[in-house]
Amino acid sequence: QVQLVESGGGLVQAGGSLRLSCAASGSLGSINTMGWYRQAPGKQRELVTTITSSGSTNYADSVKGRFTISRDNAKNTVYLQMNNPKPEDTAVYYCYHHVYGRTYWGQGTQVTVSS
Repeated sequence: QVQLVESGGGLVQAGGSLRLSCAASGSLGSINTMGWYRQAPGKQRELVTTITSSGSTNYADSVKGRFTISRDNAKNTVYLQMNNPKPEDTAVYYCYHHVYGRTYWGQGTQVTVSS
């Protein structure tokens, strides 16, 4: 089992910055993938970004150049640095951890970007 606890969400002005954190605990495995999805009201959950245990990253086109994912393997924590957020980035952000063929989810954290 894996437990994920997100923090750092809130209200931010467009053009500002915000950092989300996700602390993982449990059977994390040495080879895994972590990342963030988001879900806006009335929309499907969509992938934002991923990072493997070796540090390879992937981003949705909509956030490239603005968001940065990183991880601290010693702390079992993944971060999402959101720079220059836009109102369309408003959503509930979910951290996930994929290992041993299973995907685990955090409880979600609300990010609201005001114009």
